[in-house]
Amino acid sequence: MTDKNNSGALFKNDRKDEGVNRPDYTGVCNVGGKNYYISAWISESRRDGQKYMSLAFKERVDLNGKR
Repeated sequence: MTDKNNSGALFKNDRKDEGVNRPDYTGVCNVGGKNYYISAWISESRRDGQKYMSLAFKERVDLNGKR
């Protein structure tokens, strides 16, 4: 999935536990030729209760430190 530049995919996290801050969705993407892990949490705005996704990205590095 990460072979195509500037694309990625998210999947529902079936290992989500209550009381543990694990993402609701996880996946991978490729941006500018670099591969990243994606984590996404479903959140709700305090102001008007509107739902949104909060995202975090972490660069993928193999065991040899190669990006």
